[in-house]
Amino acid sequence: MSNLAQSVSTSVVSSVHTNVISSMLNVGEEVSGLFTFSDKKIMDLIYATHAHSDDKFDEDSLFAIVQSILKRATQTADKVVQGSQVHVENIVEKTPNANFSVPLCTLKQIGGELSCKAPGEDVAHKTTLDILNKLSNYSWEAKAVLTLAAFTLEYGEFWFLSQLQHSDPLARSLAILKRVPILTAPAELQKRRQAVVELNNIIKTTMHAIGIFDEFEKLSAYDPKDIPELSDAIEHMPVDVYWSILTIVAVSTKLTILTSDEPDKPFDLFPYTQKIHYILNKLNNHLNICKKQLEEAEKYRMLCKLFKTPTEVLEILKALLSLKDKAQGLIDCSTNKLVDIVVLKKQNVFLYITGLDITEYDISILKPVYEGTKKYKNYKIIWIPIVEKWTVELQNKFENLRSKMPWFTVQSNVPSISIRFIKEEWNFTGKPIVVSLSPQGKVENTNSLHLIQLYGLGAFPYNEDAEKIISDGMSFMGPVLETIDPKIPIKEDQYIFLYGGKDNEWIQQFTKKATAFVNDPIIKESKIIIELFTVGKSGKGGEDHGILGKFWNGIESLFLTKVNKLVDPITQEIQKLLSYKNESGWAVLCKGSRFVIVGHGFTILKAVDDFEKWKDAVKEKGFEIALKEYHAKIVQSVRHCSRLDIPSATGKLPKQMNCPECTRIMEAFISYKCCHVDGPSSAHH
Repeated sequence: MSNLAQSVSTSVVSSVHTNVISSMLNVGEEVSGLFTFSDKKIMDLIYATHAHSDDKFDEDSLFAIVQSILKRATQTADKVVQGSQVHVENIVEKTPNANFSVPLCTLKQIGGELSCKAPGEDVAHKTTLDILNKLSNYSWEAKAVLTLAAFTLEYGEFWFLSQLQHSDPLARSLAILKRVPILTAPAELQKRRQAVVELNNIIKTTMHAIGIFDEFEKLSAYDPKDIPELSDAIEHMPVDVYWSILTIVAVSTKLTILTSDEPDKPFDLFPYTQKIHYILNKLNNHLNICKKQLEEAEKYRMLCKLFKTPTEVLEILKALLSLKDKAQGLIDCSTNKLVDIVVLKKQNVFLYITGLDITEYDISILKPVYEGTKKYKNYKIIWIPIVEKWTVELQNKFENLRSKMPWFTVQSNVPSISIRFIKEEWNFTGKPIVVSLSPQGKVENTNSLHLIQLYGLGAFPYNEDAEKIISDGMSFMGPVLETIDPKIPIKEDQYIFLYGGKDNEWIQQFTKKATAFVNDPIIKESKIIIELFTVGKSGKGGEDHGILGKFWNGIESLFLTKVNKLVDPITQEIQKLLSYKNESGWAVLCKGSRFVIVGHGFTILKAVDDFEKWKDAVKEKGFEIALKEYHAKIVQSVRHCSRLDIPSATGKLPKQMNCPECTRIMEAFISYKCCHVDGPSSAHH
């Protein structure tokens, strides 16, 4: 675009803005009660004044000059009106860039808008809109800095001349032109001392407020995710800039009155003072939160980096738990005594991370592991309670739980940064997890609890090698069956049908059909022994929530030992079974503790009921192959796909998962369920 075109374009934009503003004022836009207007109302009033931020200049350098002038000018004014009582501030100079060019013409234009305005909210508001209109192509921060700079030209010169008027003829003549003596003459100054003090204070407050805009501008260079508060602050900046400029207009009007022929003409600055103090407090609050968020983001990055490049577990834990010395050490829960954190040096550490809603049953799961660690000198367990905000009640609950544990716990509160790390990196969402750390501080397992629940000391020390051995083995259902009922027969040469579901009628049907199936002459002749076991049903026919909870926790744990490994048929069978958890019916056939087949209520019931159609295949191909082939035909005709609900507190989960029925990638959803769906919380854990 040519210079002429740019000039015309700017002129058109300016004209449009002027017309919009004029129309707003001409239709009697009500601004009485201006200080009661909402932020939205103010935004509506100023929206049309902002085009875009095309006009760039170095506002940092300009603000550095303005600060230098205003700090000295206000200090001079304070000395003049208050004498020796004034605290002299040591002013630190901020040097502007060497090639900085002051936009003097713009400052003079804004200065013209500020000069000789009548007092009143309407005039101050219209003047502010005029200034914003003239600065339409500047950023919001730049609008405030330029307006303050225009006022500073006047205010700085006024107090500079007041100092030199008695010693320099040129300064004396200029001071007369600027009407400096009208205010600074001893008799006049005495009468208006309080007005000058008030004027000076509001100027300082406005300068500090505008300085914070610059802070926000610098913070915007960081990743927005690190400073979420900043977006709110920047979103409100146009309104805050409006009030800052309005205050400058009012201050300039007050200075004009104090140096006029009617210096006692009433014009109350209190509403402006009150408003700009409110703005400053709000900006300071935003800024403090932003700085804290940025500091926390930096600490979080350092913590993540530390865990990616570990060297010693003691140093890792000191950083995670903010343990710095003996006074901030560990507590031995069994003796209730303080322990030097050096006991963690070169140790394998199990971090037992929970909320305060755990039960004695939860604690009992880990006690066999604790007993097992006594055989080794280099294994320690530390309980890390995650509490966002402590209360007396929660502290008492903590003490009570601690008294039931034999291992270590932390003495001081876990820092908020560490809580965030534990939630985001280790996927802690409230349910207990056990994070395994090596002596070098390497994370061996982000959640060993599923291994502990299923295999106890059989999976010790719950690292990657132990998990691989377990997951590569064939003995899957054994630990689950032992957990729900030690009396369940687990014989490697016998089959067992485990079944259950939400529909009692389906369970009754399956019991009837399966009983006939296992007693069929063909099954008997083939010497196939099949036991039937209904999961989660009491002797009286009701639901046993304790068994249900333990069973599904066990299946989930089985799934989690395999979920991030290569997908194999066993993993798919476990995934199928887990996906049937909330169905009307399901059944799983095992031989000993080995999976044979997992079926949805409809398909497995039909396969059992249709035994007449495939019993001849039992003699030809064998029982397992015959059942699998016939069941596969039913599944293919039904095309039932899976829904899989996995507890979120399970460690790292795969980004995508294939349906075990149709093999397509499953869609991921978030669902929320009450923890009591399978019975009392104490039984469900």
